[in-house]
Amino acid sequence: MHIAPYDNKNAPIVDVDHALVPLNYFNIVKLKAGETFDYKVDGYETCVVPATGTVTVETMGETFADIGNRGEDVWDGEPEGVYVPSGAGCRITARTDTETFVAGAKFEETLKPFAVREAEIDLVQYGSDDTKTHRKIKHILGANYHDRVGKLLVSELFTVGAGGWSGFPSHKHATDRLPEESRHDETYNFRFKPNYGSGLQMLQRVDNEPGDAYHIVDGSTIVIDKGYHPCCVLPGYEMYYFTILGGLSQRSLKQYFQPTHAEQLHTIPGIMDMVAKFK
Repeated sequence: MHIAPYDNKNAPIVDVDHALVPLNYFNIVKLKAGETFDYKVDGYETCVVPATGTVTVETMGETFADIGNRGEDVWDGEPEGVYVPSGAGCRITARTDTETFVAGAKFEETLKPFAVREAEIDLVQYGSDDTKTHRKIKHILGANYHDRVGKLLVSELFTVGAGGWSGFPSHKHATDRLPEESRHDETYNFRFKPNYGSGLQMLQRVDNEPGDAYHIVDGSTIVIDKGYHPCCVLPGYEMYYFTILGGLSQRSLKQYFQPTHAEQLHTIPGIMDMVAKFK
């Protein structure tokens, strides 16, 4: 499903118990310097990640000051975030003008909050220019936090250079049938550089049968409940997408690669390192 960009007025774009991705929660909060935003999401753990600007986050009696150091877009600096436990009240205070992502996954237990600073981001880069798959992934809540987070995985994905494919070889994670595949709902929010660029999100629910394609633009949100889902960007443009994964029975993601294209796993440099970082 494609949700076209709109002024959400700081209300959730993907709310609790969404019809397609009930394991996910997503909000974009836009604040001017000095403004505050309070939220509390029962039954969902969340992560506050400034897309631009700097914020202070207060939750469960702790204050995490000066989170985020980016300027005008997501290419200007490295990500930072704050983990907010399920059901905990949270206040975001804008230190500068900011656009802030709030990512969430369904999880009932209340853990402890913590900050993820720039130096703690888990980076993986894979693919190649020759295969048109060169990309960089910045894990904010990745494998390093399995002992501190319930079911939520949060990452930023960048195409490296202009043009190319992401999410290929095509994979899905729609059904809990471990060890072959885990059930993880997924939500994306896309950005393009320059911001008038665009791309294509494919969704093929059955191997070798026609699926759907969505024209994605700067600010598009995609929710994925099932199916194989590669995406691409127009030549001459760079693409970014903020990624939220929420697991049903476990936090580790087990991707099932589309049989038709599975041999491509052996042609793309570093692909298995990428897979390992989502576990």
